[in-house]
Amino acid sequence: MARTPNETPRRQGFGDVLNREVAAGLHWDAVLVWFLRAMAIVWLVTGLGHWAILLGVFPGDAPFEGRPLAFQATITYFAVIDLVAAVGLWLTSTWGGVMWLLAVMSDLILAIFFPQIIGHSLLTIAALIVLVGAYFVISWLAARTAD
Repeated sequence: MARTPNETPRRQGFGDVLNREVAAGLHWDAVLVWFLRAMAIVWLVTGLGHWAILLGVFPGDAPFEGRPLAFQATITYFAVIDLVAAVGLWLTSTWGGVMWLLAVMSDLILAIFFPQIIGHSLLTIAALIVLVGAYFVISWLAARTAD
């Protein structure tokens, strides 16, 4: 079972290159899937929180019907879109990412231009911007290694 000198380096070299390419591609794909699933859990909890406000689950809160119409519309919108985005993110589908970006951008626009409706802190706004940036970077790296 003697190997020829030409045979061993060629197989190892080809295998090493192939393994590195596959590992690199799987790595960023896996990071993207984990990121999307983590965001799905966060947005599921957020959506359920909006439903809890809508249904009056939290004791001591003002009744939902007695709140301003802008607040009611906002909570209803996010109660639906956050859960839809969470399902799409968990499935790692393209429409899930689009719905999530729609939900985040809606949240950011309302928080920046209408702070009386959604009272987010600057830390929350910064965190949302960082999450969107991380999503784009991870998606770009995953697409780059897939090619």
